[in-house]
Amino acid sequence: MDEPAAAVGRFKANYAVERKLEPFYKGGKAQLDGTGQHLFCVCGSRVNILDVASGAVLRSLEQDDQEDITAFDLSPDNEVLVTASRALLLAQWAWREGTVTRLWKAIHTAPVATMAFDPTSTLLATGGCDGAVRVWDVVRHYGTHNLRGCPGVVHLVAFHPDPARLLLFSSAADAAIRVWSLQDRSCLAVLAAHYSSVTSLAFSKDGHTMLSSGRDKICIIWDLRNYQVTRTVPVFESVEAAVLLPEEPAPDLGVTSPGLHFLTAGDQGALRVWEAASGQCVHTQPRWPGPGRELSHCSLAPAAGLLLTVTTDHNLLLYNVRSLQLQKQFAGYSEEVLDVRFLGPEDSHIVVASNSSCLKVFELQTSACQLLPGHTDTVLALDVFRKGWLFASCAKDHSVRIWRMSKAGQVSCVAQGSGHTHSVGAICCSRLKESFLVTGSQDCTVKLWPLPGALLAKGTSPGDGPTLLQVQTTQRCHDKDINSVAVAPNDKLMATGSQDRTAKLWALPQCQLLGVFAGHRRGVWCVQFSPMDQVLATASADGTVKLWSLQDFSCLKTFEGHDASVLKVVFVSRGTQLLSSGSDGLVKLWTIKNNECVRTLDAHEDKIWGLHCSRLDDRALTGASDSRVIVWKDVTEAEQAEAQVRHEEQVVRQQELDNLLHERRYLRALGLAISLDRPHTVLTVIQAIQKDPEAREKLEATVLRLRRDQKEALLRFCVTWNTNSRHCHEAQAVLGVLLRHEDPQELLAYEGVRATLEALLPYTERHFQRLSRTLQAATFLDFLWHNMKLSPLPAVPPALPNT
Repeated sequence: MDEPAAAVGRFKANYAVERKLEPFYKGGKAQLDGTGQHLFCVCGSRVNILDVASGAVLRSLEQDDQEDITAFDLSPDNEVLVTASRALLLAQWAWREGTVTRLWKAIHTAPVATMAFDPTSTLLATGGCDGAVRVWDVVRHYGTHNLRGCPGVVHLVAFHPDPARLLLFSSAADAAIRVWSLQDRSCLAVLAAHYSSVTSLAFSKDGHTMLSSGRDKICIIWDLRNYQVTRTVPVFESVEAAVLLPEEPAPDLGVTSPGLHFLTAGDQGALRVWEAASGQCVHTQPRWPGPGRELSHCSLAPAAGLLLTVTTDHNLLLYNVRSLQLQKQFAGYSEEVLDVRFLGPEDSHIVVASNSSCLKVFELQTSACQLLPGHTDTVLALDVFRKGWLFASCAKDHSVRIWRMSKAGQVSCVAQGSGHTHSVGAICCSRLKESFLVTGSQDCTVKLWPLPGALLAKGTSPGDGPTLLQVQTTQRCHDKDINSVAVAPNDKLMATGSQDRTAKLWALPQCQLLGVFAGHRRGVWCVQFSPMDQVLATASADGTVKLWSLQDFSCLKTFEGHDASVLKVVFVSRGTQLLSSGSDGLVKLWTIKNNECVRTLDAHEDKIWGLHCSRLDDRALTGASDSRVIVWKDVTEAEQAEAQVRHEEQVVRQQELDNLLHERRYLRALGLAISLDRPHTVLTVIQAIQKDPEAREKLEATVLRLRRDQKEALLRFCVTWNTNSRHCHEAQAVLGVLLRHEDPQELLAYEGVRATLEALLPYTERHFQRLSRTLQAATFLDFLWHNMKLSPLPAVPPALPNT
């Protein structure tokens, strides 16, 4: 395969996490503060605090025991937050600073299931799974009441809105509401009218009327002056929460007459407004299609005029209380993320398909979320058309939908089509023009859907309703599920990948078979055309990525490195590199030319189903089964620039070090060498000092004038030097200076000194033993020398005279 000349030298080397979209709410209580600016919700062992305006998590509060939070409540004055954990500890927070101001035992023998503040923000009631109700004074820090008599779990407590009456209401497993007098420490009344769990209590402004709701599909109006039922309202749904609306006209909600009106939220998934006097439903909110729309929570922030509702699939919705106009949407928990795509001409948004029938669109700059109902079953795959305004989705409901994003960022469904007989798990849009899309299904067929001209007309408005898509071509392509479809950059070819372990090449628009790519040992999860060359990339459950020639259908290259199925593959760097994601939770960057895995990115904890790259090729997007969506930024150029700057700094410092050594300015030279964090350079400086005629004094003077952090670094370097017999003398010289002149207590306070000493001892003993043996040998040699008796040399005979 020939490499495009323009791409030479533009290989990517690394990506860094730029942005994470993580779960912040996994079910349980959610509460607005009085101003409507902050949203508090439970996520496992943490209470997350969201900024309502931006959707960003401002702070996460977690108790030291790191146990799951079972209950929490914010005081009416918005100052005090109290959380209860499974470790039976209560924590009082200064939540703006994120600090615990008080921690105490709940005394309950089982976890706290519910809690509530009184109107003065001084008393806190807790209801436990042990059937006990306790009251605490959070100002003076002591328990005031221990109320017993509730059978089973106490799942609801509430104070009367008039603090002068000192009444506390609780409900437990027997579906009765108990009224406790805190003054007499007794139960004043047991209100038994519900037949199943009571889910909420609400009080009128004058304190004379109470509304209770239950899963027995009724709401009851109580007169608190005589504790009698005023009216029972059948609401025909299991109600999770009911709130009393402000006593003022709201024509948009059908509230035109005076008197109490209340709103219910339950398993029908729609908010409904009821007139208390007549028991009539005066307004019903349109219900979103699809599962997971049931409402599990509803609460009112009267001062802010906001109503908070929570769906069973963990979406949080904020409405204007007077009109039920949607103000904000938050996706608290996406479960398994199945696909992700950048959206918008400048990749300003991302669209996420999770284990839900509802799509989620996030604006990257502000974290604002839009929930897109439409499909009636789980959305499985996504793709975006070339310009970025239109995108398509397919789902388990056998259908395909096309969505358009306006310049204001609002998304609406503009077309829909159905025709497959099984789940549609693969989709791909045309590449050259917004002219068609193709889908692949579990029914083993591929369908080509042309986009109607009316859909692309500028005058088309969302109010016209979705256009119906018509199938142009249907082709049975494989013998097993089709996992992936891809359209070539010229819109003339299509590739399919299947569980039957093959990929196939087809001519469009008639879907004529051109060839088969066979070689994978397991199912093919993804197929992708190169943007530059006549090659196709396939990712398989056998853990490999393969490149295939479109001319002769031969395998050109195989990339091995993932430990499990490779689920997605995309081309980057103008077709010269690949990004792959797998079931092992890893993203790998490959250079095609040399089959090298350049980088492995590890930030997910589960299967990475979604992988997409931005139009500028400078960012990547991943979504995984761990419910995380991560935006990755290409940091190759930035890292190269940093490396160049570091190299230049090293050269300058090395020159400065050489100058200092030449000038015998040993203190500055040693400090500079330590700052370079290079043990060999520091060793060079120590050796230079020891070559000085007054080495010992110079070494002592230099080492002792170092800062403490520099001495700690020098001690760490000594460990490295001490392992080598050639450099151990310098290490021992430095150790000798420190041991002779430093106080033992100060030495023990050095960071990591114990590990350093443990590393120094064995080598020091070895050097000592070697020196001892050498000294013994030298002493023995000296002894031999002095005691050796040499025989006298023979006398030279006198020379004979010449005869």
